[in-house]
Amino acid sequence: MTQKTLAKLEKITGAKLSLGKLIWAIRRGEELTQVDFAAQLGISKQQLCDIEHNRKSISPQLAAEYATKLGYSKKQFVRLALQDQLDRAGLHFNVDIQEAA
Repeated sequence: MTQKTLAKLEKITGAKLSLGKLIWAIRRGEELTQVDFAAQLGISKQQLCDIEHNRKSISPQLAAEYATKLGYSKKQFVRLALQDQLDRAGLHFNVDIQEAA
């Protein structure tokens, strides 16, 4: 995902992009219900709702699994999961990751 794409998603969601907001945007873009999308991820509708509304955080490992299931970049999902953890902890850092060689 490019920086331009991320900026557009932030404009659409009206907030700084989080993994929950990205998952919400993907689900809405695919025009799926929470029930159908949750089934695709192998989680409950309530878990998906909590993720989309940033009430539940996702580990980097789980973020990578979701990216694979949805056909998206693991790097971007993991980066957002790590960024969410820092933001929740009140640490003002920006995450940038690179795949290991």
